[in-house]
Amino acid sequence: MVTDLAKKYAAPVPRYTSYPTAPHFSPFTDKEQYGSWLQELDPAKPVSLYLHVPFCNQMCWYCGCHTKITKKYAPIAEYADALRAEIRTIVKALPTKMKVSHIHWGGGTPSILSADDFKSIMAMIDDHFEMLPDAEKAIEIDPRTADAPKIRALAEAGINRASLGVQDFNPVVQEAINRVQSFEMTADVVTALRANGIERINFDLMYGLPLQSVGDVIRTAELSHELKPDRVALFGYAHVPWMKTHMKMIQDEDLPGTDQRVQQAISAAEKLVELGYVQIGLDHFAAPDDEMAIAYKEKQLHRNFQGYTTDAADTLIGIGASSIGSLPQGYVQNVVPIGEYKKLVLNNGFAVAKGIAVSTDDKIRRDVIERLMCDLTVDLYEVLAKHGETPEFFAEEIARLRSFEQDGLIRVESGRVTVSEQGRYLVRTICAVFDTYLQNGAGKHSRAV
Repeated sequence: MVTDLAKKYAAPVPRYTSYPTAPHFSPFTDKEQYGSWLQELDPAKPVSLYLHVPFCNQMCWYCGCHTKITKKYAPIAEYADALRAEIRTIVKALPTKMKVSHIHWGGGTPSILSADDFKSIMAMIDDHFEMLPDAEKAIEIDPRTADAPKIRALAEAGINRASLGVQDFNPVVQEAINRVQSFEMTADVVTALRANGIERINFDLMYGLPLQSVGDVIRTAELSHELKPDRVALFGYAHVPWMKTHMKMIQDEDLPGTDQRVQQAISAAEKLVELGYVQIGLDHFAAPDDEMAIAYKEKQLHRNFQGYTTDAADTLIGIGASSIGSLPQGYVQNVVPIGEYKKLVLNNGFAVAKGIAVSTDDKIRRDVIERLMCDLTVDLYEVLAKHGETPEFFAEEIARLRSFEQDGLIRVESGRVTVSEQGRYLVRTICAVFDTYLQNGAGKHSRAV
């Protein structure tokens, strides 16, 4: 049944980690606007920081990130200097020494930074921001490059959550995606992290990979559970070789079809729930006592560029090439080319390339999409009342939802939209009903399931 509906609603849609989504950002011609937005931030409210490190030792064929392959440390050291320069420029624009609730290091492979560079940047952040006592400091790790000294350095710098890329434990699948990483290697890194006091562990798994089977995703879920991660993200591989040319290394005929993808997603989810995890939104799972499971239960979950999050900050400041920031006034994204990024920030300027100011209409639709993505239910009339709009505002959207309701994907009652269990896997498509930018064209996206 879900397979048939996945085929019916097969149109590519955004992941909705923001609204408006990144393909609809425009060139940022007024470079001073970002500085003004930072200056206008409420000094009483905490912010979050995202730092992007676009370097890896080896390219994984499935990777959709902005990253560059290097075996030398010199370009990484230069990039670390650029990060420090951008932090100094941002700090000068802020109205005060801002409180920080979350730090997230992404990439690429952010743990590719040397121990000295990493600790230096974290110390700089500590100097220029006020870390909240319960602040989460997270980093994405490639277990293939995380040795004992590196893990010690992360702990010494205050990291308290690590997200490990796993994808799939079948060696055949690993060879097909150019990422060979044994279960034993992953287990050793988890043990070392916990031994150094980094006890909060996330795993990233994938379905829809080349040569991957339903049995593979179930087995990977079972093996992952043996290492007891607090959170598991289960992402569908997005094959976009027109955007990421290295994906051409993956043969189309090796990719599972829609039927297989849907069965992989459902089977892995069912196994994770059977193993005791709480299923959250579209693609996350958390131990029942984890903060994310609690936030989900209390309808306090949020969504940002890292996916589902417990971070309630209104402002996420992006640092690094290609990083995206979210502020009350709108979104900004830094330039993608590393050389251009370094040139701009080392000249004591911002590196913003594009962005978008959000309107009241955007905020209304963003609230609706976030609640649907996080809670699988939203009271449209309540959201509209919050923004001073009448129920008629969504008359057209409610009419367009009728086909989803007839297919059993949602229920609409008195302005409340509730996604059914089988509709969970198509929640992005349901959210797209409220996306006026998508309706107006532009942007290539991944398939819904």
